[in-house]
Amino acid sequence: MLSNRQLFLLNTAQTSHSPRLIEIERAEGVYLYGPNGEKYIDLVSGFAVSNIGHRHPNVLQAIASQLDKYLHVTVYGEFIQAPQVQFATKLLSLLPNHLNTVYFTNSGTEATEGAMKIAKKYTQRREIIAAEKAYHGSTQGALSLIGNPEYHCAYAPLLPEIKFIRYNVVEDVNRITSATAAVILEAVQGEAGIRVPDIDYMQAIRKRCDETGSLLIFDEIQTGFGRTGQLFAFAHYGIVPDILLLAKGMGGGMPIGAFVANKAVMDVITDNPILGHITTFGGHPVSCAAALASLNVILDDQLTEGVERKAQLFRQHLQHPLIREVRGLGLMLCLQMDNFAQVEQISQYCAENGVIIDWFLHCDTALRIAPPLTISDDEIQMACKVIRDGIAFSQQVN
Repeated sequence: MLSNRQLFLLNTAQTSHSPRLIEIERAEGVYLYGPNGEKYIDLVSGFAVSNIGHRHPNVLQAIASQLDKYLHVTVYGEFIQAPQVQFATKLLSLLPNHLNTVYFTNSGTEATEGAMKIAKKYTQRREIIAAEKAYHGSTQGALSLIGNPEYHCAYAPLLPEIKFIRYNVVEDVNRITSATAAVILEAVQGEAGIRVPDIDYMQAIRKRCDETGSLLIFDEIQTGFGRTGQLFAFAHYGIVPDILLLAKGMGGGMPIGAFVANKAVMDVITDNPILGHITTFGGHPVSCAAALASLNVILDDQLTEGVERKAQLFRQHLQHPLIREVRGLGLMLCLQMDNFAQVEQISQYCAENGVIIDWFLHCDTALRIAPPLTISDDEIQMACKVIRDGIAFSQQVN
């Protein structure tokens, strides 16, 4: 009989030649557990998904309650489904008044696709500007916005009329013109290796979009729901986007995403043609119930208030001559190393010694740290010791 590992390699699509091949039997809080007693501190959170930890009891209770009522009933937007309505109402109550309508999707990349559509239709323009080294998803439209030509070539041609500016470079702001439908930016560039923009840059982008009538789309798929120390990262910059993209930490571990906009912008999908944007499973009632429970945990437990202190604890315990820089905002951090060989060796050592870390799509010389916001001080210190030991191990190897 073949093992799960053998069946995984035989029957599931592979996205790289060297998958991690760590088998997970269960997860709880900040820990992942393997079938043979392995225990790992999860410093990646499923790539910024498990903001309140794995299998939070409030989320499990909300899922169980909804399972007793109904699962899928029809395509999104046709029937009144209480989990969608209740979650949308709570979410919008926490956002600026201008952001007053939400469209639920299955994922972040679907939120990107929907935002691109409404921006083009609302403005009656076709040009979209994104940033170099951006990541907004992997579908054809979202892939067109990735500011890394290496990821374009194999799938060309992609969408036309996409232009790129340098992230956090004020001089490029004037490339936004009256021909620009939208500018899409990550609140913090994630896959570029956690690049935090200057407040002046973000405010200049907002001002230029206002001058040209272009919509500003903020991708908070990774930064949303408390990861940076604010519920939403745009609050750090003193601006409000026209369209907000959400996913990952939104669902408490369940698949869900959203794009949020003003009703005047969102309403372009209602006619000419009708059903201008549709999804079968977007806003699934179980995912919405889980998302509402997760959001309430973040608010009730005041998880954002401890983020910066915990981030500083990571910084304090991650001092080593081989760490060139610790970058980040809140619990969205990276350790800049010299080369990928170091990163790979440290990551492997950590996994073998009970800590899960990873690297970045556009920056494979840095290590990602994005733990659940619920991680304790003791767990931070334990994880940091393993990372430091991993760095020492890489020195010996090299």
